[in-house]
Amino acid sequence: MGRIQAAYLMPHPPIILKEVGKGEEKKIQKTIAGMKKVALEIKEKKPGAIVVITPHGPLFRDAVAISVEPEMQGNMGKFGAKEVRFTKDNHLELTNKILQFAKARNIFCAQVNKDFVHEYHVSSELDHGTMVPLYFIDEAYIHYKLVHITYGLLPREDLYKLGKAIQEAVEGLEEDVIVIASGDLSHKLSQEAPAGYHPSGRIFDEKILKLLEEGAVKDILSMESCLTEEAGECALRSIDIMLGTCDGYNITPKVLSYEGPFGVGYGVVAIEIGDTNLERQYMEEIYHNRDEKIRQIRETEDPYVTLARAALEYYVAHKKVMDLPKDLPTEILQEKAGVFVSLKKHGELRGCIGTIEPTTAHIADEIIRNAIQAGANDPRFYPVEEDELEEIIYSVDILKAPEAINSLDELDVRKYGVIVSSGRKSGLLLPNLENVDTVEEQVRIALQKAGIKANEGYNLQRFEVERHK
Repeated sequence: MGRIQAAYLMPHPPIILKEVGKGEEKKIQKTIAGMKKVALEIKEKKPGAIVVITPHGPLFRDAVAISVEPEMQGNMGKFGAKEVRFTKDNHLELTNKILQFAKARNIFCAQVNKDFVHEYHVSSELDHGTMVPLYFIDEAYIHYKLVHITYGLLPREDLYKLGKAIQEAVEGLEEDVIVIASGDLSHKLSQEAPAGYHPSGRIFDEKILKLLEEGAVKDILSMESCLTEEAGECALRSIDIMLGTCDGYNITPKVLSYEGPFGVGYGVVAIEIGDTNLERQYMEEIYHNRDEKIRQIRETEDPYVTLARAALEYYVAHKKVMDLPKDLPTEILQEKAGVFVSLKKHGELRGCIGTIEPTTAHIADEIIRNAIQAGANDPRFYPVEEDELEEIIYSVDILKAPEAINSLDELDVRKYGVIVSSGRKSGLLLPNLENVDTVEEQVRIALQKAGIKANEGYNLQRFEVERHK
């Protein structure tokens, strides 16, 4: 019976390759040493297959992408080193078993082949998130077949469950397997970082490496989304799947290296997988904790949020607008205001629609109308389906009258929302949003939503909200 021998977190900066870095790679010698150590460990283990989980293949909101082509190729031409090229045989037996077990666990997997590439206009070539780790592995060991997985923007619990499906698939093989979680840590460690600076970058990197070295799986899966978003990382979802492949086993993790000389955190972590340990089976507990969190939120939601939830749930079930419930607060039936209703599913935005000024008889109707619009007609998302309703968290913002301002100095991202307008074009951004930390960013997003160029003349307004959760 096959087994997963070890799992590794490996970064993927193209500049680490001498053919790309042309001397700059000398600034990340700790990472190079860590990657080479991983390669030597893999050589000693002699796996028949290596599963690489990458952020940079075909990425989907609602699915994981798995390559099913018999042969996979790629080169580093995007980074000025076309001569660095790879051709890998797909371990189709393992790939097909993963698809089978993922389906049994209700994880949707897009099967990437030539027809899929043509239909969805994605690339089937190996991405740098895969090629950079393989560059070092291949220097030491080449006698393996590859399984190529691009994580999806699924709930993190579902990614962990995919890891469990990979583990189950491996158990049906005659060969042993290595798992590689490809990903860089925070992209916001310094002012020179390509994504800019955020103080949460360093906090995230220190926390994730500490928790990995402790083997604290549940703590990693419960990390606050605001921290991970502010850090600007691309490794966490790869890590989630990797940890799922270790579910139910003793693990011995070790941080081999960490540095961030270009404002991006590069961590190399090795996880040796030992004997089975039923006390480390976390799947049911992880889903229970998620459901319990939603239950607690439901118990404490106020009447504004209850109304929004009831409106969408009734509409999805009956395809018509519900009647006004009895015993609503007096002010919700007597006052008028613009209202925004926001939907989130497992920490990710699932819909948001609102009105700057009132369009109905009172706030209650405004909430009902915009809750339905957010769930059924937000053009950024497909309509909410009935089986999602139990997982959606709602918030309702009641807008106060906007006031004109003359400069960004009169804004505060925590206190005020912003409206930008030019002619018939206008855009709005609510206050106190995750991952919006400066007024410049707030205005930039509002301009983008409005379709107004930054060098156009435009008017600014600010407004306060009464937020209900």
